Amino acid sequence: MKIALVQTNPTIGDIAGNTAQVLAGLARAEDAGADLALFPEQTIIGYPAKDLLLRRDVIDANLAALDTIASQAERVAAVVGYAERNTRAFGRPLFNAAALVHQGQVLARWQKRLLPTYDVFDEVRYFEPGRTHVVTDFSGLKLGVTICEDMWSREEMLGQPLYAGDPIQDLVADGAEVVFNISASPYFLGKHKLRLDLMADHARRNRAAILFVNQVGGNDELLFDGSSSVVDGSGQLVGQARAFAEDLLLADLDKLSATRVEPQPAAAASLHDALVMGLRDYVRKCGFRSVVIGLSGGIDSALVAALAATALGPENVHGVAMPSRFSSDHSIADARTLAQNLGVKLSVIPIEPMHAAYEQALTPHFAGRAPDIAEENIQARTRGGILMALSNKFGSLLLTTGNKSELAVGYCTLYGDMCGGLAVISDVPKTMVYEVARHINERAGREVIPHSTLTKPPSAELKPNQTDQDTLPPYDVLDAILERYEERLQSVAEIVAAGFDARTVADVVRKIQTSEYKRQQAAPGLKVTSRAFGFGRRMPIAARHGR
Repeated sequence: MKIALVQTNPTIGDIAGNTAQVLAGLARAEDAGADLALFPEQTIIGYPAKDLLLRRDVIDANLAALDTIASQAERVAAVVGYAERNTRAFGRPLFNAAALVHQGQVLARWQKRLLPTYDVFDEVRYFEPGRTHVVTDFSGLKLGVTICEDMWSREEMLGQPLYAGDPIQDLVADGAEVVFNISASPYFLGKHKLRLDLMADHARRNRAAILFVNQVGGNDELLFDGSSSVVDGSGQLVGQARAFAEDLLLADLDKLSATRVEPQPAAAASLHDALVMGLRDYVRKCGFRSVVIGLSGGIDSALVAALAATALGPENVHGVAMPSRFSSDHSIADARTLAQNLGVKLSVIPIEPMHAAYEQALTPHFAGRAPDIAEENIQARTRGGILMALSNKFGSLLLTTGNKSELAVGYCTLYGDMCGGLAVISDVPKTMVYEVARHINERAGREVIPHSTLTKPPSAELKPNQTDQDTLPPYDVLDAILERYEERLQSVAEIVAAGFDARTVADVVRKIQTSEYKRQQAAPGLKVTSRAFGFGRRMPIAARHGR
């Protein structure tokens, strides 16, 4: 039997468009000679649909779409993810479900048994856990279907397994010869290796092949890398679809070793491709066609501009340089060089007249007080106002350019450089910003991001001779502390015990905690690490802990 793993890129709530994708995938599967096509989790509605799942009209439309797909699955059968109503007298209103459809009929249904509630997941808010495991005979093949988290039953988090049951083991014990897993498994750097290790472990223990199909594309903050995979009964990877692109991977169960294996991008390339995909989908799915970006001549805005030019085409990117009295000559020169290298439009709007007018108006009210961050932030807020005006006038989405390191410690200005509709690199630590920027130049085989931008000391240029390290530790030190504190959830004492300076650690942690109010007003960002400053991180604002 030949199985097609079809990576689709659904738009949340666009049931008609998502159904059209499934039907197009069925046609491609038929052309490829498949007998059965697998589609990702919640394909019809898109994942995660969040509170759209509470709307009756959305659920009705999703069920009608399943009937439409069943009627069109004539030569090739399909396993499709959808939302099923819970008709029991108790429990939450829906099941996260999958259906096997063929020739107008629903031949089998599966309900997701393990519902994640950690990080970005909140499925218990909407779904009732399934309580049965179904093995179905299709054309002489006994198959079982699991849905995303059902495969993560053995993943140890917080020192112990999250779940008591093992859906894959139950299916094999009931006679399943092959196990399918339909997923919407979000990306972060290193995630795919975790998946493959997990699949291999399940396959070896159960001596059964596992075929995993994953959603691709960006939905708000979450990025889905595709990378659908096949492991044989010995745990060997024998098939792998493309990362960060729609794809169809054909696997012949009688000749699994002949399945196509696409290479996975290395770390910097993976981050680049994920960010390009997420930016493109966010702009497109939100109904925008172009973006505007403040270009300072620094590394962060240069990276965002390069990503945008790749994602949207240079003709849809408008860079704006806004020099002040403190801007260095090389800042404007680097911004011009970058714009020329990328082929994007550049406007230069000096802010000195507006900055001086603010200062003049505030001078009597600031009397007796030395200049400080208040005067510095006037510049950032003036620039933010200019960029928002251009966004409004031309209907372009404003992209913010702050990185994760800055956002963590509050090295950013509310209503200034934080203005915007998408924070493209807000989950990319500063050290990784440089890695991705260098990768862009290496991939292009030329200097896209100017050499001087890569080598000069980072600076906000809000006062004379300012550098980031005036108030922050070196970024390699800062990022190492952030990784331990935010991703590993280590305490101050544990980080100090690992060899970091106690005063530096205490200062960084204090800044992280006191900047929470800023982050919760920030634009949504694209999640590329295991723990981002987004909706998966639920921290109180008015709190005092661990200092």
